[in-house]
Amino acid sequence: VEKIQRGEQIDGLLYPAEKTPPVTKSATHQEKASQNVSSPKVDPLLKQNTESTPTSLGSDFNQKVVNILLKYSNGLWAHALPKLYQDTYHVKFPEHVLNNLELLSDVCTVEYVSETPKKAILYAHPQRGIDENLNVTEKVQKHDGVKATAEQQHEESKDQCAENITVPPLIIPSEGSVSVMVLELKNTNEALIRQVYYSSAQEQMEDDMKAYYSQNSSVLLAQSLRVGQLVAVHAEEDAWLRARIISLEDDKIKASNYFFWHLEKHEFVESNSVYKLQQQFTLLPFQAAKCKLAGLEAFCDDPVLVKTVESQTCYKILAVEILERSDTPLLVLYDTSGEDDININATCLKALYDKSLQLHLQVDALYTNVRVTSVFSDGSLYCQVPSKGLSRLSEVLQKLEDYFHYKQTSEFNVTLPFCGKICLFLSKGKWARVEIRIIHTRRALDVQFMDTGTVSTVKVSELKEIPPQFLREVIAIPPQAIKCCLEDLPPNTGMWTPDAVLWLRDTVMICPEFSMKVAKHDASKGIAHVYLFAPENFPDVDHSVNQQIKNADLWKHQKDVFLSATPSGSSFTEVASDAVSALQFTSGKLEKSSSESAREPSSTEPANDMPPPLPLSKAGELMDVYVSLACHPGHFIIQPWKELHHLESLMEEMILYYSSAEVKPVTIEKNKLYAAKIENQWYRVVVKGILRNGFLSVYELDYGKHEFVNIDKVQPLTDTFRKLPFQAVTAQLAGVKSQQWSEEASIVFRNLVEKKPLVAQIQAVNESANPWDRKIVTLLVDTSLPDTDIWINDFVSQSLVEFSKDD
Repeated sequence: VEKIQRGEQIDGLLYPAEKTPPVTKSATHQEKASQNVSSPKVDPLLKQNTESTPTSLGSDFNQKVVNILLKYSNGLWAHALPKLYQDTYHVKFPEHVLNNLELLSDVCTVEYVSETPKKAILYAHPQRGIDENLNVTEKVQKHDGVKATAEQQHEESKDQCAENITVPPLIIPSEGSVSVMVLELKNTNEALIRQVYYSSAQEQMEDDMKAYYSQNSSVLLAQSLRVGQLVAVHAEEDAWLRARIISLEDDKIKASNYFFWHLEKHEFVESNSVYKLQQQFTLLPFQAAKCKLAGLEAFCDDPVLVKTVESQTCYKILAVEILERSDTPLLVLYDTSGEDDININATCLKALYDKSLQLHLQVDALYTNVRVTSVFSDGSLYCQVPSKGLSRLSEVLQKLEDYFHYKQTSEFNVTLPFCGKICLFLSKGKWARVEIRIIHTRRALDVQFMDTGTVSTVKVSELKEIPPQFLREVIAIPPQAIKCCLEDLPPNTGMWTPDAVLWLRDTVMICPEFSMKVAKHDASKGIAHVYLFAPENFPDVDHSVNQQIKNADLWKHQKDVFLSATPSGSSFTEVASDAVSALQFTSGKLEKSSSESAREPSSTEPANDMPPPLPLSKAGELMDVYVSLACHPGHFIIQPWKELHHLESLMEEMILYYSSAEVKPVTIEKNKLYAAKIENQWYRVVVKGILRNGFLSVYELDYGKHEFVNIDKVQPLTDTFRKLPFQAVTAQLAGVKSQQWSEEASIVFRNLVEKKPLVAQIQAVNESANPWDRKIVTLLVDTSLPDTDIWINDFVSQSLVEFSKDD
């Protein structure tokens, strides 16, 4: 009896009493495998071990190794595995495995850091779901598969009914990036998709099928075939594959194979090439699954949509975002092959636009009653042009307003937001169409108004689903915001200054309508180059908005600003004593501070403006921490674990507040606190330096990172966000000798601790006047394993010894 674990279920396989050697791969395959080993010092070891040890380890051993490695997502030193194995399972680790780490290649990735075979880092396979799918067949040892007599197999085949053959479901990866191919698309709710990962388990199964059926084919021809039956098919190039019968036509059978790489999903095969699928070949999940494409459910069988999705996905390897891990997973597909990632779901939805409502701008054409709806910092703007589509949009939005007047809008709350999803948003008392662009947190996200071009941060709770009866009408209307730029002005002629942007906004946003002439249309970028005119100046180009802004004295950039005097040891450039140490950002431009006297470079925030200091454990006490950043053992950043949920709430509130708040004048000084927008998030920062061209060097007070940020991304830090203590604490690892850390040692340390919850045993706390200058010396302990604690300082010290031996 052999126990097989599939998820939480444990099954048993029964074998005859007589012992038969397990089936191994052909000599040719073994030769090929040995040739693939790159390290010259590994080959003799492989040769030695293949003579004395089996090529595959026991399924129980493999699973135990996997269980250990899954707890070390950033890798585990190979020489540390035996002790962990013995501590965890109280069984001695097989010594020969360390001499031939390739024996573990089926359950983990082996990365050699030197030419010594034992000097390697072991990584669990990237996706847990994939690992579980791969290990199913590896747990099954082939006892008497090829050697079984024809009579035995005939008796077994009589007992097997097609209806009783089941295959375990494919386990969806729980984390990590996944690459997929679309194999078949009848409708978008039943897209047949497989992971682009030709697994070792799949390859092993095909080898075993070939060996098995080549010796037993005369008695295993399938009889009484039926649609839906699972069978084994003798395919081209002497390959043996699993398939499902789709249809029966005389002697030809149409079968669907879940493992073809190309898009010829359904293959016609002769009946004499179809064999009964034996039970031992049903243990590996099919490497493909039916999935739904998010946002397209209501139009899943629309022929235009289906054809568009096929054209966008054909012969492409795609990235996938898994929204729901259900029996039929809900996905968003992305084409990442170009410079910009393309959201396939959102792109294909455009195929449903009503072409009669699309507006095609004509070069040299003149348009009147044009409304400018938004202006961006690069000088680009969005306009609405009177059209059939705009009239239709007004009608549909009025119908929605009437509908919601008698409905509880809470019934239509968005429960599953994703990028590219189209929703409704109530803006200034009117319903508007928005598309989700960036999801910041569970509560906050960025949307773009489809008909004005405006980008705004909103709460998820403010978004509403489109009622089903209006869905096709709403989707069919193309976006009514047309992206434009002013001809003869940046981006072609240079950068826009803050003054120029402000002038343009003040000029065009207060005027109810303009006239517009199209100079050219760049279809590849989706932008029209235009001249704008006030109604009284149309069509005199010399009096256009373009010419007015060119004539205005708005294009002189502020002179470079240098960092004021810095503390010793700083890498920034010192400047003369009369340099400006404070800047005023008012009305969209940089100015000198009204006070001519330079501010004290080392001045800090008054104590009453600072948050309370973060409580730290005393020397000798324990503290649950999260390591947010790790450079090397001499410098890493910890955050108190119990405060992380407070930090998450603060980050959400900052996004919502600063994204909707009016831009305020801000005085920039060193060592002062601000809010800064970095990669679509708002952070609490302290300014460490004022650099050239309006850039600042800032330190993230809650995450411990140094960043550069443009001065126009900085706002005052309000009192509301000064209550929570700064969460980042600089730390140094105790128990190891301080030194100049090598790159190898730094990588090892980073893999051990970064982005992980650990226990800190505080050794010393070095206080400072500035909370961001506090530092602790601490031991770190990984307590994630059930039966053993790993002291990071011991591991680092051991690694240093190993590296010194290499040197």
